[in-house]
Amino acid sequence: MKSVSALISRIRGSEKNGYLFMLPYIIFFCLFIAYPLIFSFVLIFHRWNIVTPMEWIALRNFFRMFQDPLFARAIINTLVFLVLHIPLQIVIALIFAVLLNSAIKFRGLFRSVYFFPVVVSGVVVTILWAQLYNYESGLFNHILTTIGLPAVPWLVDPGFAMPSIAIMATWKNVGLYIVLFLVGLQTIPAYLYEAARIDGASGKDQFLNITLPMLNPTIVVIFILSTIGGFSLFIEPYIMTGGGPMNSTLSAMLYIYNQAFSFNHMGYAAALGFVFALIILSVVMLQRKVLETGDYST
Repeated sequence: MKSVSALISRIRGSEKNGYLFMLPYIIFFCLFIAYPLIFSFVLIFHRWNIVTPMEWIALRNFFRMFQDPLFARAIINTLVFLVLHIPLQIVIALIFAVLLNSAIKFRGLFRSVYFFPVVVSGVVVTILWAQLYNYESGLFNHILTTIGLPAVPWLVDPGFAMPSIAIMATWKNVGLYIVLFLVGLQTIPAYLYEAARIDGASGKDQFLNITLPMLNPTIVVIFILSTIGGFSLFIEPYIMTGGGPMNSTLSAMLYIYNQAFSFNHMGYAAALGFVFALIILSVVMLQRKVLETGDYST
């Protein structure tokens, strides 16, 4: 009986130690995750400019949102960015991953080089590309004019601005997805390719009927990560264009930021963020449903 009591006391003592070790994270979660989420939900139903007390306005923030042409424009701009960025990023990442998965020299060096932009600060990369895109003195236009082609208004023309940002974002993030595709490629059993070659399958047939179907889980993950990252587009338009020209690069995140910290419309910004989160969730769930049932075979 004494041994059982001692065992129970020891277990309770270990539980107390466990809770003690969890305490720092519990404090962090309460202060920086739970409290901001609850406070943001409260803000949805209020008008607040930080200076004056909050004013209860019920659902008027949502009524205002659905009559706000700039928010609709910001959502459309973000979707345009996703349509340009995600296919470009996946295709480029897959091509380089297939090349790096083959027997080439200096594979480790190339993998490091392609991954390097991922670890560089997004602000630094954006400033660098803003200089490259400069209409008068940028390197890209200097090369074009040198070979006799006209200069391109990369960031000053509404038709070029968002595609230019999509190209830059692809260069910044593609290294991460190359690594993910490499992991997926290296998990494909080699005997599948050997059997396909024995049956006379061409390289194209092997890619379409073995590589792509086996990479389906990786493609789903990359689509979801790219979508979430694309919906979070902020640094690039904030630094490079400020949302212009003519609001052509005004992303949803940048618009929410402007409403909150430029105009002090905290309640409205919270409502925008809530609806935007629902949009992201809906798009990601739809993508997952479509991609997980996709058939890449021919």
